[in-house]
Amino acid sequence: MENWTFLTNHAHVLLCVAADPEIRLRDIAERVGITERSAQRIVAELTAGGYLEHAKVGRRNLYRVQPDLPLRHPIERANQVGSLFGLIGWKRPAAVRAKAGRTRVSV
Repeated sequence: MENWTFLTNHAHVLLCVAADPEIRLRDIAERVGITERSAQRIVAELTAGGYLEHAKVGRRNLYRVQPDLPLRHPIERANQVGSLFGLIGWKRPAAVRAKAGRTRVSV
């Protein structure tokens, strides 16, 4: 049987970044089950599309998800990125919410 999922790797990467705005590409790759190079490409595509912003903080990147942008596929375009999080019942971990309050990062 094929191993497949309803969400794309792009959605999985976005969820990882939303859960931990300081996440490393290596950790994204491990959680999503892709190579680090693929994680880097997806983050670059999400950034180029305006779905992610990032800033360098020391040696790390600090990411910010843009939840008000529409999903990309024509069937989904009437919905915003933030609705994806609600659809799957995702809640941002409390520790990350507290950290985001200190660093002004929001989802």
